Formats: sequence, C-alpha cells, structure tokens
Amino acid sequence: MNQLAQFLNYIQKVFALKRVLAGVRARRQDPEVSTYAVLLCLLLGVVLRIPSYLDLAQQSKRRGWRHLCHLPRSVADDMFDHVTERLVVEDVRAAPVQVVKRLKANKALESCKINGLLWLSLDANEHFKSRSRCCECCCQREIQETDAQGCKHKVTEYYHRYVFAQINGPKLNVVIDVEPIRPGEDECAAALRLLGRVRRLYGPRFFDGVTADAWYAKGPFLRALDKLGWLWVAVLKREDMEVYQEALALSRGQKPDALFRDQERGREVKLWQVSDLRFSDGYDKNVSVVLSEERWSETKIAGGKKSAQAQQSQWMWVSCHKLAGAYPPRLTYQAGHRRWGIENKAFNELTQGYHLEHCYHHDPTSMLVQMLILVLGFTLFSAFAQLHSQLIRQGSTTLKALTDLLNLGLEQALDWQLWFDTS
Repeated sequence: MNQLAQFLNYIQKVFALKRVLAGVRARRQDPEVSTYAVLLCLLLGVVLRIPSYLDLAQQSKRRGWRHLCHLPRSVADDMFDHVTERLVVEDVRAAPVQVVKRLKANKALESCKINGLLWLSLDANEHFKSRSRCCECCCQREIQETDAQGCKHKVTEYYHRYVFAQINGPKLNVVIDVEPIRPGEDECAAALRLLGRVRRLYGPRFFDGVTADAWYAKGPFLRALDKLGWLWVAVLKREDMEVYQEALALSRGQKPDALFRDQERGREVKLWQVSDLRFSDGYDKNVSVVLSEERWSETKIAGGKKSAQAQQSQWMWVSCHKLAGAYPPRLTYQAGHRRWGIENKAFNELTQGYHLEHCYHHDPTSMLVQMLILVLGFTLFSAFAQLHSQLIRQGSTTLKALTDLLNLGLEQALDWQLWFDTS
C-alpha cells in the first residue's frame, strides 16, 4: 500500500490533524493562499525532511504536493517567510500539545515509564549562530578568532538557543515543548518559563518527575521544581560543593546498596546511596545522592584485529528527598541516564535528519513557529513509524528509508486533493 496514504490515514484517524491545524490563526488579510494550506506545506516539509523554504517552494511545483496541500499554484519561498512571521504562536504551540495528549490517552507513553513514573528530560540546544546577522532576540558572546596573518582578536557572535522538554523511552520519543533563551538570561530561567507553561497546558500530573543535566543543579531551580510539585533528579558534577564531597566520603569503603547488570546498556552496575544530605544555602531541604560505578567491555579494531577493552565510568546524581524515601536507588540511576535520551534521540536525530540547526528565516517569531512545526512533524512521524508502520516494527526498513517511501508515494496517481478536504 502507498506509505504516504497510510501515514495520512493514521494521523487523521488518531490525531484529527485537520481539526488541529484548522485552529491555527494568522494575522493576514485576504490571503491568496490559505493559512491552512501553508501549514500543511510546512508540516509535510518536516515529515519529508525538506531542508529549506527554497526547497519547499520547489516541492510545491509537484502536482501531487499542490493537490494534497490545497495550493492553487506553486508558491515562492518568501511566502513561507511572510506567513510564519504572522502565525499566532500560541495556536501553533497548541498543535503538538493536542497530539502528545492523545498519545498519552492512547497509552503510547507507557513504555517510557520507570517504575510507573513518567520523566521529563530538560536540556538546551543551540539552533543558529552568525557573526553578521542578528535580530532583537539574538543572544551575544565574544569569541576569539585568528585571522589570516595569525593575529588573534575578539569578534561578536550572535546565536539562538532553545530549551527542549522531552519524554523518551525505549520505544517512543516525543518533544513536548520548546522555549527560546532570551538575551542576557541563563538556561534555568528559560527552563522555568517552559515548565510553568507545560504545567498549564498539560496539567500538573501529566508527568511525574524532571531529569536534568548538572547545569540545573542549583538551589533556586530545585526550589521551583518542588513548588511545581514534581520529583527531580539532576547530575552532580561540581566537586567544590560540600554535598559532592560529603557523598564521596560517606560512600567510600561501604558495600553497594545495589548490584546488577543493566541489560539495556550492557553494563555491570554498582550503586551507593547517601541520604539526608544538605545541598546548599539556596536549597534548605535534605537531598539524596546516588553514586554509580559502571563497567563494560568494548570491542576495538587495531591492525585488522579485534580486541575487547575494559571500560569504566562513574556517575553521581542528586535527587529530591521524596524520591529517595519511596524508591530504590536504581530508579535514580535509570532516571539520571534517561536524560541522555534528549541528546541521542532528539538533538542528534533532529540535527542529522531534520535540519534542526538550519535557520529557515531569521525572524524571532518565524524561527519559533518553525521549531514548533518541526516538533509536531517529528512527533507525528515517530508515532506512525514506531506505533503503526509494519515495515519499521518488523525491521524491514529504516526511518530514513520510510521517509523516502512517503515522498515517492506522492508520485502515485491517488486523489490527493481529497485528503484533508477543506470543504
């Protein structure tokens, strides 16, 4: 069967995508091309991994593309610039919210749970940088460069960064929201703004805990998580902190609290847990620290010969006292490592396959809108591939090859104009 037709059937039946997109408004007067048609173009561009608005305009010359997206004619790339600048951001943001809520209602996020708890991963990623182009929302930094004569001098670099919130697991990974980091503010401030909005849009019990990198292990941020009502786990790296040194000292020479083999990661793991520690002056509640020692073997090839080399790593996580009192240290270990999913299953995949770091149009609203549409398209395709596609579930093809099949499907003689009919 035509794979694109399967995909369209799935997203319309499960997520009612026509209704979702119809709710997005734009500040336009008497447009020749409807906002609905432009949104379909942008979304299809994400799903088929089209790298730019210029390439998207070229795709609109295809007969099947125009019929599917209800375009009266092929369009120019500057139309996408114009429309994305004028879309209502909160309407666009509501689209992935509806899709992710439906996924949870359909029990699709159950595989992401650890001991019955659903964890949200937080991290930031740089989207775009330039030494010549800037806008009012660009962050700035001074960097040192060497010119052709070998002289070093400082230049100003402009960039955009976003904080991402993701729920991931062994089967499905969904980015539920993104928030731009404003000029002059740190990552934690943008993360708290994102979490406050996530709580309003998804509800306080949509997930149970937050797992984050060492950057977030700060008193004010952890106090805010307590007020928001979520459990939390953060990487602990700062050796100058009293809680770090105290956890090391109290665990040294003690028997592990847990000893097991992590089948998923292929490692032998020892865990030590130290509870009732004081974190810092900025956070007056007691915390728990879990230390892990992990050993595994990696196969190396040197001179055409394979050899197994022993590897070892140590990790330390700090967690809220409520978590340590109700769950074993293995949960903290799993939640702490689950944070890497946002690196491996979001940033890497979106960068390599979905052009995450490409700036389609350097306008703050347009950039945020395109990022939210990217999140929506990525979620819809991931849900189709992992939950519905027999080709993926049977291991018959790859995600990239499935994308190519969707693209080829558009060339088949089907009544594409009937899909998402606007009448």
